[in-house]
Amino acid sequence: MNEKLVKIIMGSEKDFEFCKKIGAVLELYGIKFEYRIASAHKTPKKVIEIMNEDKKAIDLVYITVAGRSNALSGFVDANTYRPVIACPPYSEKFAGADIFSSLRMPSGSGLATVLEPEAAAILATKILAIEDEELAQKIEERQNKQKEMIDQADDKVKTYGQR
Repeated sequence: MNEKLVKIIMGSEKDFEFCKKIGAVLELYGIKFEYRIASAHKTPKKVIEIMNEDKKAIDLVYITVAGRSNALSGFVDANTYRPVIACPPYSEKFAGADIFSSLRMPSGSGLATVLEPEAAAILATKILAIEDEELAQKIEERQNKQKEMIDQADDKVKTYGQR
């Protein structure tokens, strides 16, 4: 069986705490992942080197984490046929408007943008589960637990109006 891998490429070490949230969710599903740092603006050759390390892997998803002018996500997407998920950290600078550099990619780009680290990890997991029934079952089990929590919370609060 081919080992699944998610490469989390961040543009700066400043993004590491944000990226750890992605890794924590991937660990829940038992998915192997790597943290890497490279910049499309400052070290584009390094980005390519990182991408070439696993060129023969079949089950590989990239999650890119870069704020400000997010060239990293588009650069990675332009150099692979594999799924790329942009997960830019929120910034108060410019009233959060730097998010548009992740949302407005050039034509020909085919990446997804997800704002929450947990959601990026779940999307990567779902992509890897397309042909992996065991992983798909883990996703379904987690979804069912979340549904149960909502039902329990609903049962708890609905009685308050009946007093």
